[in-house]
Amino acid sequence: MTFTLREIAEAVGGTVIGDETLKITGVAKIEEAVKGTLTFLANPKYAKHISESEASAFIVSPDMDKSKDRAYVEAANPYYAFMKAVTLFHPPKPYLEPGIHPTSLIGEGTEIGANVTVGPCTVIGKRCRIGDNTVILAHVDVYDDVIIGRDCLIHSRVCIREQVSLGDRVVLQNGVVLGSDGFGFAKEGERYHKIPQVGTVVVEDDVEIGANTTVDRATLGETRIERGAKLDNLIQIGHNCTIGSNTVIAGQSGLSGSTHVGKDVMIGGQVGFAGHMRVGDGAVVAAKSGVSKSVPDRMMFSGIPARNHRDELHIQASLIRLPGIVKDILSLKKEITALKKRVEK
Repeated sequence: MTFTLREIAEAVGGTVIGDETLKITGVAKIEEAVKGTLTFLANPKYAKHISESEASAFIVSPDMDKSKDRAYVEAANPYYAFMKAVTLFHPPKPYLEPGIHPTSLIGEGTEIGANVTVGPCTVIGKRCRIGDNTVILAHVDVYDDVIIGRDCLIHSRVCIREQVSLGDRVVLQNGVVLGSDGFGFAKEGERYHKIPQVGTVVVEDDVEIGANTTVDRATLGETRIERGAKLDNLIQIGHNCTIGSNTVIAGQSGLSGSTHVGKDVMIGGQVGFAGHMRVGDGAVVAAKSGVSKSVPDRMMFSGIPARNHRDELHIQASLIRLPGIVKDILSLKKEITALKKRVEK
């Protein structure tokens, strides 16, 4: 595909600075760009890389310094504009032709909407409802009484357990499990007895869940992932948790039961939550944190145990000086011992 810079600017909602007729044949990262490609730069402090790049044009913010010998597309959000440019050159392709594959099994009483795709060897249980234009790929297991909204994309090897509900435009990557039993056992004597997990999972509109992430059903009530939340790969969401709208969670994080995460929260990778706590709206939890108490609204926490990020930075700075401090203490201890001996004489 080839587009002029003007056509690209119109598609991404930007403004051309330079030659509008410049032909662009593809998109690339700034360090890999060659002549004819388009790239982007979101942070003004990296503007120096423009002179080093072989790209023919750049998507940049209005406040970026621009040399007169290069071509640009100005956009308020360069990262988002570049995403739209990538889609322009690489439009999504259908995974399968619409229709129900003959090797799939559809349970009694299940309602299938218009233009739905069901792939090979997929099993859909009884009394389910599948919304219009939803795509369910190969080897997916959908248990009884599941609701799946419109325009969803469910990749292979996903398992959606009984009575789970999905909103519209939900994306489930490969291997996602929704509605597995929560981790609940009562000990009597020398044995653990399983607590029935009779709640459900509710996933609202525009949620995306990464590969091999698991979301446990509630013991009672529901585990809920609210509108627009994005979950990375290999995340564990325990029973009765709530993930607020537009919250993002990076891979290998784990939420113990009844952890309630607010809206617009950012959680780094490998973060662990002890459970029965609240993470406030707009909070940030840095990677590898161990969260044992609630996080206030719009605060940044880090460390093990997690605490106010500024306090954690001071602690880490002190730890760097710890060997010298220990050496000084040992030296002072020797001097004190020597002084005591003199006094005793």
